[in-house]
Amino acid sequence: MGPSGSCRIVRRSVHAGGAAAARAAASPGYLQYVEEHAAEPSIGFLLRLAGALHTTVAELTGGTADLPAGFGRAGARPEVLTLGRAECRELLSTHGVGRVAVTVDGAPAVFPVNYSVIDEVIVYRTLAGSGPAAAAGHEAALEVDHLDEAFSQGWSVLAVGPAEAVTGFHEARTYEEQAYSAPWVGSGRHQWITIRPTRLSGRRLRVPGAQMQPAGGTRRRSHA
Repeated sequence: MGPSGSCRIVRRSVHAGGAAAARAAASPGYLQYVEEHAAEPSIGFLLRLAGALHTTVAELTGGTADLPAGFGRAGARPEVLTLGRAECRELLSTHGVGRVAVTVDGAPAVFPVNYSVIDEVIVYRTLAGSGPAAAAGHEAALEVDHLDEAFSQGWSVLAVGPAEAVTGFHEARTYEEQAYSAPWVGSGRHQWITIRPTRLSGRRLRVPGAQMQPAGGTRRRSHA
C-alpha cells in the first residue's frame, strides 16, 4: 500500500473522530504518523479500523476506487433476502442518488437523479423538458442500490408510482427547504418532480459471515 492509501485511511479516521480510533485500538499519534508518512499498517490494524468505520479494507486503502462495479466474484454461499416495505422505505431515506426509468419518444430510458424522501414522497429536481421530467403524468420507477464490491453483497430497492410535476409555489418551497440532496450537475434545475410509491420492493444479497455495511449515513443537504 502506498502513500495515497495511507492518507485515505487517516482521512476516514479523522472524519469519524476519536471514538473510531479507540474502537480500532489505535492511538491518535499513530494515525497522525500514518497521515504524514508513507507507512504500511498491518492487516490486523486495517481490519480493526475497517470494522470501527463500518467499511472494508479495500475501501479504506482505495483498492476499489477505480474498479467498475460488478467485477467481483460471487461470495461463499450467498443468500438472497426479500426486503419488506418498511425496510425498503428506510433504505430509500438513507440515500440520495437513484435511477428513474421513464419513456422518452416511445422508448425506455433511465436517468440518474439526486432525490430526497419527504413525507414518504420521492422528490427530485430537473430541467423542464429534460429526460427525468418526462416521468411527469405517467407511472414511473425509481431504483436505488448499495454495493459492497469487497464481499460481493449489497441491496436494491425499487419504488413504482405515479409521477407529477410540482406547479404550486408553496409545495415547491417546502421541497426546497426540506430536501437533503441537490442536483450534482449544478444549479438551474428548478422543476420538481414527485413520485408517490404505490409499490415498494427490494432484495438484499448477503454473504454469511461477511460484515454488512450500514444502509447509509445521516441525511445531509448536499450541494455537490
